Amino acid sequence: MKEINSFQDFVKELREAGFTIGGEKGDGIFTLSDSFGEKIAWHTEDPDTDPWEWRMRVLDEYRDIAYGKLFFHKSGYLTKEWYPYFLAVRRGKRELQEEYEEGNVSLMAKRIYDVLCEEKELPVHLLKQYGGFSGEEKSGFEKAVTQLQMDFYISICGRARKRNRKGEEYGWSSTVFCLTENLFGEEVFQKAGKLSYEEAFRQIEKQIYARNPQAKSAKVKKFITG
Repeated sequence: MKEINSFQDFVKELREAGFTIGGEKGDGIFTLSDSFGEKIAWHTEDPDTDPWEWRMRVLDEYRDIAYGKLFFHKSGYLTKEWYPYFLAVRRGKRELQEEYEEGNVSLMAKRIYDVLCEEKELPVHLLKQYGGFSGEEKSGFEKAVTQLQMDFYISICGRARKRNRKGEEYGWSSTVFCLTENLFGEEVFQKAGKLSYEEAFRQIEKQIYARNPQAKSAKVKKFITG
């Protein structure tokens, strides 16, 4: 991988890699953070050289990059080109209602998903409000949101600030979630539908080993399947 010294460098390398863990630890797979040059520094609020700022910047400026809790229940980036492969492995043609009835999805996750089915996209604070989630449910809510991302049912699609009664924005920005279908459209689902689980798995596996030949098979499987 080439040295990364700016946001544009990062986006270019991400398109080459197809996906990456978001943090500084590769967890036995790989991370583009290993290629960060001396100019890159976390939490400086510089949009060009602070990786923390890149999380939302990719969503604001591009329509072919996804960001969210995608790998090992941690943050990561995934390009539209590789999205169908993970979709075919993680979700396939399964529907959430079916998964819920079979006991594979929690009631909390179903409640979140049902609200987004009706509203299309919502910032976290409104998702909690519309879904009637109490403060006591915070831990379960966060766990369910992460699992829904890992299973490719919902996606982060931006950020938004709260508004007062006059419609004026205030406070910190909240993460906005949408259904995965609304992130890239039907195109990725159509492509995923043409892929078998085995074919999709092998393509991702091949890409991982091209980047990290020493990756352990158990780690690779966990990374791919979630």
